[in-house]
Amino acid sequence: MTLPGDAAATRPMFARIGGAIAIDRLVEAFYRRMDSEPSAKALRAMHSEDLGPTRQLLKRYLLEWMGGPKLYTAMRGQPRLRERHLSFSIGAAERDAWLFCMRGALEETIEAPDLRADIDAALTKLTFWMRNQADEA
Repeated sequence: MTLPGDAAATRPMFARIGGAIAIDRLVEAFYRRMDSEPSAKALRAMHSEDLGPTRQLLKRYLLEWMGGPKLYTAMRGQPRLRERHLSFSIGAAERDAWLFCMRGALEETIEAPDLRADIDAALTKLTFWMRNQADEA
């Protein structure tokens, strides 16, 4: 069913993106990029060799964040993302590498430009909030 005009934009992002299958594709594309992009080398080094558990966590988080089932909270409790990432040095370079990989994954997996833009805008705000290191002048 196609919704007219702005009605589609008022649906939860989870429905707009295409549900769990679309989120699975997005996360898989994201981590493929993190593994292959030279600019993401330092970001990739923050993760364990086996990305399986990390992939599952991001999938659960994005499912919930986009309005789907609360699988992340059921498994780990409240996200508290910034607190959970304090052990990692996250500055502008790490933020930008993460966004670079995610933007490429969005481009690869999400056809609708308006939906990609909505997700990108929300994730960009989140990544700016996640920084825990001051950048050198």
